Amino acid sequence: MKLKLFIVMCFIVNYNIKAQNVDESQTGAWYMYFYNHQFKDSQFGIQGDFQYRDWQGIGDMEQLLLRSGFTFTPKDTKLKFTLGYANITSGLPGENDNTSGENRIYQEALYPSKFGRFHLTHRFRYEQRFVENQDFRTRYRYNLFLNIPINKKDLGPKAIYAALYNELFINGQNEIGDGQSVELFDRNRTYLGLGYVLNNTIRFQLGWMNQKTVNWGKGQLQLSMHHNF
Repeated sequence: MKLKLFIVMCFIVNYNIKAQNVDESQTGAWYMYFYNHQFKDSQFGIQGDFQYRDWQGIGDMEQLLLRSGFTFTPKDTKLKFTLGYANITSGLPGENDNTSGENRIYQEALYPSKFGRFHLTHRFRYEQRFVENQDFRTRYRYNLFLNIPINKKDLGPKAIYAALYNELFINGQNEIGDGQSVELFDRNRTYLGLGYVLNNTIRFQLGWMNQKTVNWGKGQLQLSMHHNF
């Protein structure tokens, strides 16, 4: 009984130390490229994103995320469905250079709508996660995006716009293997930024995102390029 209690206490201490390694006062940075392409005269296309995330801005990798998928748009609807794959390499904050890997399959439904100047998009995503040294995991995500043109009535070329979103992550299970467990609530991300539409195919965004998990909360600068081709 004493041995079991000792093992449990060691696990708790080790878990808390890992959580405390995240400097919540330090602003990180995410550099992102999003692409989307609809095959000519077809309901099918491709979409994805490449992201480099850093704990401190540059020099301390948080994640390298590579994600791509095939899309399908039903006729006479605004819906877009995606079946995709992602490869993620994650690092630890600080001087530790150890990394872990994850392969991920995901299904997504995207539904845009417009109310006057307000451009709303709902995104529902379901992930099947193969994380290194963990059991098979799943996760549910819901994101509500809102873009509001400032200097124009629509999101046409040379438009400046306010960009907001909030995304909620829910784990599909608590037990993840080797005595490890997670809460059903995984994280929440809230974002506020400004965007600029360069032309009909390219726009840029710069903003600030606050990410909160069960154990820590941290601010991130985000610089992104959005490319439709």
